[in-house]
Amino acid sequence: MDPNWDDMKIFLAVAREESLSGAGRVLKLDPATVGRRIARLEESVATPLFVKSPQGYALSAAGDRLLTHGEQAEQAMRAATEALTGPSDSLSGQIRIGAPDGCANYLLPQVCAQIGAANPDLDIQIVALPRVVNLSRREADMAITVSPPSAGQLLVQKITDYRLHLVAARRYLRDNPPIETLDDLRGRRMIGYIPDMIFDAELDYLGDLGVERVALASNSVPVQLKMAVQGAGLCVAHDFSLPSHRPLRKLLTDDISLTRAFYMVRHQGDQRSERLNRFADALCSGIRDEVARLEALT
Repeated sequence: MDPNWDDMKIFLAVAREESLSGAGRVLKLDPATVGRRIARLEESVATPLFVKSPQGYALSAAGDRLLTHGEQAEQAMRAATEALTGPSDSLSGQIRIGAPDGCANYLLPQVCAQIGAANPDLDIQIVALPRVVNLSRREADMAITVSPPSAGQLLVQKITDYRLHLVAARRYLRDNPPIETLDDLRGRRMIGYIPDMIFDAELDYLGDLGVERVALASNSVPVQLKMAVQGAGLCVAHDFSLPSHRPLRKLLTDDISLTRAFYMVRHQGDQRSERLNRFADALCSGIRDEVARLEALT
């Protein structure tokens, strides 16, 4: 017996959640029901699709092969649904975006609020994670990253460049010796990422500056900046974040100026979805405009 679409939905949920309970939450089914359906599917194809262990359900070699076909079927079903419902002036349903927390905190709230206001039947979810969002597990429909992925069946589009500078709070500058040259940075307390939790080399700002010790660290950009606002030390900050942290001032702008970029990453098959294409276009345009607007204020 060949797998039907209902079987495939359950298979994809277990593959992505790596557990019956997680798949059950996604599907709104009892875990025991999910387990029976997986057992029935494995029996129908006469091969185990998962390797079960106390840690959860991992794909077997056969399951890994089926995953590719399952995702293609999922994308085809989405495209078919959109074709049947026809085009609409407004977007609806749910769309989830994964993003690094700097973007998620300082750009996406404004941009998504505008998109949501124009599309009242659309539910937008923002997943702010201190790591790369796993699109293969459908943690999100699309992701914003700070470097383009080099593997996988993915659509990658550069959104915009953004700038970063060294900053300190007014109270820090008032209570400490002046910073006029790069030599004046020696011995200063630095605020930045926890070194072993930097998930993308593009985020190693202090490494680019030759800083060896991070005295105050967090994997969260807003936490770093709030420590800087308290006068605790020096920090590299996104220019677009500075309007939200008025006490911070840029330093040594002629000597220290970093440029990074945001990229939109999507499943390759999703390019057949007019709904996701329209949302991605609106999101990219909104981010470009918001970066330009906020950087002009600094």
